[in-house]
Amino acid sequence: MIRRVLTYSVLGASAVGTGLSLHTNDYDINSLGIVRLSRSAVAVIDVAMTYKRELYYREWDKNSPEYKAEKSRVHTMAAQRLLQLICVNKGVYIKVGQHIGALDYLLPKEFVQTMKVLHSNAPQNPIEDLYKVIKQDLKRNAEDIFDDFEREPLGTASLAQVHKAKLKTGEVVAVKVQHPYVKGNSRVDMATMELAVKVLALIFPDFKIQWLVDESKKNLPIELDFLNEGKNAEKVQQQFQKYKWLRIPHIHWDFCSPRVLVMEYIEGGQVNDLEYIKRNNINPFSIANKIGQLYSEMIFNTGFVHSDPHPGNILVRKQPGKDVEIILLDHGLYANLTDKFRYDYSKLWLSILSVDRVGMRKYSQNLGIKGDLYGLFACMVTGRPWETLAKGVNKVKYSKEEKDTLQQNTSLVLPHISDVLEQVDRQMLLILKTNDLIRGIESTLHTQNRMTSFWVMSKCCLRSSFGEEKTLAKTKTKRLGLVLRERWEIFKLNVYYLYLGLLNFGLMAAIKELL
Repeated sequence: MIRRVLTYSVLGASAVGTGLSLHTNDYDINSLGIVRLSRSAVAVIDVAMTYKRELYYREWDKNSPEYKAEKSRVHTMAAQRLLQLICVNKGVYIKVGQHIGALDYLLPKEFVQTMKVLHSNAPQNPIEDLYKVIKQDLKRNAEDIFDDFEREPLGTASLAQVHKAKLKTGEVVAVKVQHPYVKGNSRVDMATMELAVKVLALIFPDFKIQWLVDESKKNLPIELDFLNEGKNAEKVQQQFQKYKWLRIPHIHWDFCSPRVLVMEYIEGGQVNDLEYIKRNNINPFSIANKIGQLYSEMIFNTGFVHSDPHPGNILVRKQPGKDVEIILLDHGLYANLTDKFRYDYSKLWLSILSVDRVGMRKYSQNLGIKGDLYGLFACMVTGRPWETLAKGVNKVKYSKEEKDTLQQNTSLVLPHISDVLEQVDRQMLLILKTNDLIRGIESTLHTQNRMTSFWVMSKCCLRSSFGEEKTLAKTKTKRLGLVLRERWEIFKLNVYYLYLGLLNFGLMAAIKELL
């Protein structure tokens, strides 16, 4: 009797829960956890069976060209199947897919290349769905707020899409609206993702990305709160108001909610749009220098780091008679770095730049890396092979041969890369992602070998490390000594890079580059 009551109670609770979920999500069948979970389970099983049927049905000579070609073909099939699931389930699935598309150093290139499409071509929702969100959150119809609301989005991302609109006051704005069912589905989606990652780890023993699931679970609630995003935008605007070339869209707080963000509309071209840059006579090196300066200050000095600098979130423009402007968008995810982390990371970079292996080991260990993995960690931080680090990363120009070497070596050390990501201080994960995205932008702009890159970063590292030491100094004499040492080190740094500029560019070009 008790068992029967419990059974009926569970079934009844499930039915009520399902009904409430459907009602909350406008009776969209796709919002049901059981539907999304079943769809995911079918996809994961399909991927596993594809490998068993197409690749693991026989013994291979794993060094043979035939095996490598077949493995690449099966990887592509599996990646396409997962992409199909991601595009149907949307929301959190797209967010994780975008992360996969940035893990060049960890996953097979077929998976990475397949998922990269999600950075710019995420599935979009009908405008009517967005009007419902606006009505639910702002308690007003869209037509009561906007004179005009363009149906075609400016951009679509994993959690939201952005439309150009005009307020009743005549101001042109960008309206960011969260996809209707993302928040309601996020919890069950993350649980499903965690299960999928464990299954894929059984297929690929080197596939250790539980850290990615953990970070997504931690960061997702933050990214889903658009009020927090607005506050981040205002905070970073305040921190960098000295940079007249940096534009952060103004927030219209009267029309904002946790799922709706209305901000100033600023026109510009994506930072990777080379045709736009050339057509508007913008110097790619000026763009790269400004982005490098901004992110060096964020990482090493303020500790408040915009952690999603993919090309769609950085626009550039040049108005007549003015310098190029950098427009920074999407302020939903920021890394908040501790003073200790900034100090250790600064000292690690200074050790790398001075080819100090003892220092590299020491500060890598302070960041969580054990034993001889410090060398691999330094390569991941810089995006350069160990041979280059041993010669001096700021003395060897980046080349295609170096890129090929790095990609070839990646597959050989894949298990160790996973170990590094499991061990490292959690704050480092967003920094590694940010570093990779910034390097991708520099690669597109062909500015990897600019002299000012290491010059600006080295100064920020020195100021960060000396700043922490001055804070801990107990006497005025000690602090004064540190101030003088800091100024002397920065003076030597300026002279050194001026010397390098003279060797490579000549006097006037070197001064112009450094200024």
